[in-house]
Amino acid sequence: MIPSYYKSPNNDFTLIQGDCVETLSKFNFGFDMVFADPPYFLSSGGISCQSGQVVCVDKGDWDKPSTPEEMDAFNLRWLSACRDHMKDNATIWISGTHHNIFSVQQQLLKLEFKILNVITWAKTNPPPNISCRYFTYSTEFIIWARKSQKVAHYYNYDLMKQLNGNKQMTDVWQLPAIGRWEKSCGKHPTQKPLGLLARLIQASTQPGAWILDPFNGSATTGIAANLLGRRYLGLEIEAEYLSMSKARREEIENINIRGGYLERLAKAKIILPPDNFFVADETENDYNVPWL
Repeated sequence: MIPSYYKSPNNDFTLIQGDCVETLSKFNFGFDMVFADPPYFLSSGGISCQSGQVVCVDKGDWDKPSTPEEMDAFNLRWLSACRDHMKDNATIWISGTHHNIFSVQQQLLKLEFKILNVITWAKTNPPPNISCRYFTYSTEFIIWARKSQKVAHYYNYDLMKQLNGNKQMTDVWQLPAIGRWEKSCGKHPTQKPLGLLARLIQASTQPGAWILDPFNGSATTGIAANLLGRRYLGLEIEAEYLSMSKARREEIENINIRGGYLERLAKAKIILPPDNFFVADETENDYNVPWL
């Protein structure tokens, strides 16, 4: 059994501390979906604006720029490890900006993934451009790809259409960045909004699915997964972020907080009104999960 940093009371949320490639090499298990928010390699001493204040955008040594060759090798390494742990019909979502997303795309092609879409996340509340020498940076990209060229993937077309006013949902999503209510346990420097992850998860998985995040961060993927009745494994090196992730998961054990989150997502038309979401059995281990 693989030791975990934290497990939720009903085993639907597990955190493991360690390098994602090394950790994944220790077990065989197939996930239904992977979401990855890898380093963008953009922490080069620049500045930005947050809450009206000028701040440095350096996020840590893990996000320092590297050579194109080093970036390609890094992306190929973790993508290969994730691919080995995806079911044949599984899909993967990878977020990025121009700093890293083209490298990711090339490694996906090398590994014979089939790229399905490139989502443009247009932020409705981007920070201003302080230098006034460029257009305001207001978008990020999310590549959606499936493991196999020939095995069909799952896509909840009807739900996405329903959430989009009964019109086909496009690959441009206008969603806000994280709100204050998502920072109750602290803030990760690259934290993604719950609404974004909720949409990805609903679009590409069914209730009860197992979701992997190899760069767990503050576990937004896991919180969204559990709110929507999916199961989650997050891999993270930094103890600080594991502690934050644990606190966030413990927070939604409070039925009022959990309900408030679901109401916010429903009001924003990210999910349907929360009536009968699947809840994993407390003792369920029918997948022979190696970390439970």
